[in-house]
Amino acid sequence: MEKTGRRKKKGRALSVLADLYAIAMYTLFYIPVAVMIAFSFNDAKRNFSWEGFTTRWYGKLFSFSNTTLWDALVYSLVIAVLATLISTVVGVLGGIGLRKFEFRAKKFINMMIYVPIIVPEIVLAVAMLIIFITIGIRMGMGTILIGHCTFCIPYAVVTIKGRISGDNETLEEASMDLGANRVQTFFRVTIPSIMPGIMSAAFLSFTLSIDDVVMSNMLAGASQSTLPVLILSLNRTGLSGDVNALTTVMIAAMVAGLLLHRLIRRAAAAGRKRAEDGESAKG
Repeated sequence: MEKTGRRKKKGRALSVLADLYAIAMYTLFYIPVAVMIAFSFNDAKRNFSWEGFTTRWYGKLFSFSNTTLWDALVYSLVIAVLATLISTVVGVLGGIGLRKFEFRAKKFINMMIYVPIIVPEIVLAVAMLIIFITIGIRMGMGTILIGHCTFCIPYAVVTIKGRISGDNETLEEASMDLGANRVQTFFRVTIPSIMPGIMSAAFLSFTLSIDDVVMSNMLAGASQSTLPVLILSLNRTGLSGDVNALTTVMIAAMVAGLLLHRLIRRAAAAGRKRAEDGESAKG
C-alpha cells in the first residue's frame, strides 16, 4: 500500500512538472506574438514604447495606402504557392520512386537528399548566388523560386516517402488485379493513400517558403522583395504599426482557417456516424 501511495504521489508530481514545463514553453513561444498583436494597437509612429491605444493602423492598412507592404505580401504568396506546387509534385514523384523502385544511384540520392536539410541555409544561398552571377541570370522572382524549391523539395520528398508503407503496394496490386491500369491505380489508389503525407509536405513547403529570409534576401532583385525581407529592412529604423497590423491579420486568418478545418472535420465525422447509425438501424 505504501509503495502504491508513493508511486501515485510521484506520478502526480511528474504530471504537475510536465504541465508547468508545457505552460512555460507555450508562454515563451506566444509572448512575442502577444506583444506584436498588442503593439498593432499602439498609438506611436515607431513601436519602441507604448503610447496609448488606437486602431488607426488597421485603417491605414485596409486603406491600401502602403502599397509596398501589400505588394510584398502578394509577391511572397505567389512565390510560396509556386514553390509549394513544384515541391509537392516533385516530392510525390521522388518519394514514390525512392521508396518503390531499385536503381544504381538510389543510395546516393537517398543520402544527398538530406544535404539541403542539414547544410546551413546561408551556405546554400551564397552558393546559388555565385552560380546565378556566374551564369548571368538576373535576380528576381525566378531566382528566389529556384532557391526556395532547393530547400522545400527535400522536406517534401522525406515527408511523403515516410508516408508510403507496404499497405500501399497491396492496394495497388489489388487495384490492378481488378482491371485498373497503372495510371488509374496511381490517381485513384496511390495518391489517396498517401494524401496525408502530401498535405503535410504542402503545408511544410508553404510555411518554409513564405517564412524564408536568408535565401530571399540573397537572391532578391532590386525592384521587389518578399514580405520577410521587407520587414527585416524596416526593422532597422523601427517597425510602424501597419506592419504589426498586417501580421496580426495574417495570424487571425491562419487561426480562422484552422478552426474552420476542425469544424469541417467534426461535421464530416458526425455525418459518417449518422450514416453508420442509419445503416445499422436498417439492418
